Amino acid sequence: MNGISFGYHSYIDLDFADYVCLLAELLELLVPVLEALATEAESLGLEVNWQKSMMQALGNIQDVPPSVTVLEQEVSTVEVFVYLGTLIHSPTHSFPDIMTRSAFKRTAMQSLDKQLWWSRISLSTKLRLYNTCILQIFLYGSECWAITKEDARRINALCQWCLRMLLSIKWYHTIFNDEVRRQTNQSLLTEIIQAQRLTLFGHIAGMDNNVDAKQILTSSPSVYWKRHQDDLDEDGAEQP
Repeated sequence: MNGISFGYHSYIDLDFADYVCLLAELLELLVPVLEALATEAESLGLEVNWQKSMMQALGNIQDVPPSVTVLEQEVSTVEVFVYLGTLIHSPTHSFPDIMTRSAFKRTAMQSLDKQLWWSRISLSTKLRLYNTCILQIFLYGSECWAITKEDARRINALCQWCLRMLLSIKWYHTIFNDEVRRQTNQSLLTEIIQAQRLTLFGHIAGMDNNVDAKQILTSSPSVYWKRHQDDLDEDGAEQP
């Protein structure tokens, strides 16, 4: 059977605009599906761009071929793939996407360093620009991140670096992080991410039961699954 199974449901593809993500549990099943996709697309006057088509094995899968041949076209296997602006890594960790978003945010902050952050513009205006423009660069796709303790530490450290730049704090100034957040009235970045995750949860929970996103939210995996100990805090609770 094509697609992948999760709980009592099967999922064949993920589609958005002209982006198509086909799912399969076995490589032997994926190739015929790609061939069928190309055939159906041709009948509609469409054509698959094989240069942009990639294959990715998710999880700890061994002996993955470097490429497969589909209708005499080579489809390469990749470790990292960008889907709808989000970095999908083969081991399914969120760390690569978090680091990519962190680099984007840091670059955006540095590009406005002398022109804005160290200017005489009021702090309220700086914070409005930061929350509206800079912060959203980092938060894109964060609702789906699985954040470990180390990820949370890095995320909050980046937030403190940005806020200190807004306050014109030099590296040699002795100002504690709590004071920085008090002056800027900013929550921890991990708390903002947690709030966005809850918003997404509420949005999906209100969907019809036959929607794929709702089915995955309410399904239980068929095998026992437990989060790695590194993903838990000292009290045994999940990180936000």
